Amino acid sequence: MSPASPIPLISAISAPAPTTLESACGRNPGIACRLIWDISHDVTTARLVATYLADPLKAAFRIAFVVALAIFARWLAHRFIDRLTGKGRGSLVPRRLRAKAAAVLEAAPVAFSERRRQRAHALGSILNSIASVVIFGIAALTILGDLGLNLAPLLASAGVAGVAIGFGAQNVVKDFLSGIFMLLEDQYGVGDMIDADVATGTVEAVGLRVTRIRDINGVVWHIRNGTIDRIGNQSQGWSRAVVDLPIGYDQDIRRAREAMKQAAVSMSTEPTWRDVILEAPEVWGVQELLSNAVVMRVVAKTLPLKQWPVARELRERLMAALDEQGVTVGVIAGDATTQIEST
Repeated sequence: MSPASPIPLISAISAPAPTTLESACGRNPGIACRLIWDISHDVTTARLVATYLADPLKAAFRIAFVVALAIFARWLAHRFIDRLTGKGRGSLVPRRLRAKAAAVLEAAPVAFSERRRQRAHALGSILNSIASVVIFGIAALTILGDLGLNLAPLLASAGVAGVAIGFGAQNVVKDFLSGIFMLLEDQYGVGDMIDADVATGTVEAVGLRVTRIRDINGVVWHIRNGTIDRIGNQSQGWSRAVVDLPIGYDQDIRRAREAMKQAAVSMSTEPTWRDVILEAPEVWGVQELLSNAVVMRVVAKTLPLKQWPVARELRERLMAALDEQGVTVGVIAGDATTQIEST
């Protein structure tokens, strides 16, 4: 063979290129692909392992890590929320007001701690649900992004679906939002006597969607929070006992007023009523002028929900005091429903 023969050049050109780790596994080889390459030095096997074993395992580990991180974050959030709302179930009354608070708690038909417990539980449930939705929503979007899905159409579809659900279930959404704001503002709670327009009674249960009330006849009312336009709470902070007594025009108004004042003040200083009546009762004087009677009004500031027993006892004592003074109580004759003047 002559030195100028083209055969060695053709053989060099047609010889296969040398195989390397980079050609088999890429510039950033994984552990599995590198291991297979070191064992077999076979490009096909290394690529099969990288495509059908290493990549799925990598994605699975990433998904498992995201899920585990979301569960841990949810646990931390729920623990923090439970500790935060748990403080609301304890006593928040300063020591210097503990004695007065004891009287208030004793006055309530349902323990005040039950009201505080239910309010804290409801708020805790709301916060826990919001935390779970936010954390797992972020985790789901992260996993879908790792799987190579385009999130833009998904988010757009979710937005449209959310608007549709909002329009279709707007009454339910309204009920829940009203319940949340009611709880946050502490408008009423378990044991309160409220006037909800459609029903008046004692609150037995407070939920995010429905409030349960039992009226004076024992009827249980389930009222959706979104339908409550106004609330009159008769047991928040303090109450007032109001007693109106009609006195004839021929009676001595000044003597009746003094007798009523002495009887009311004397009642407020007795041990039985001293902790129930918060301030000395007041005689407001002439409240109305009827066709044949003068209405005298006496008021007393009381603990919540104690205005009715105080009013009953006060009415009995006022009548006894006026009877001792020879002042006639009640309508003398005729129809006393005709109002001449209201002061």
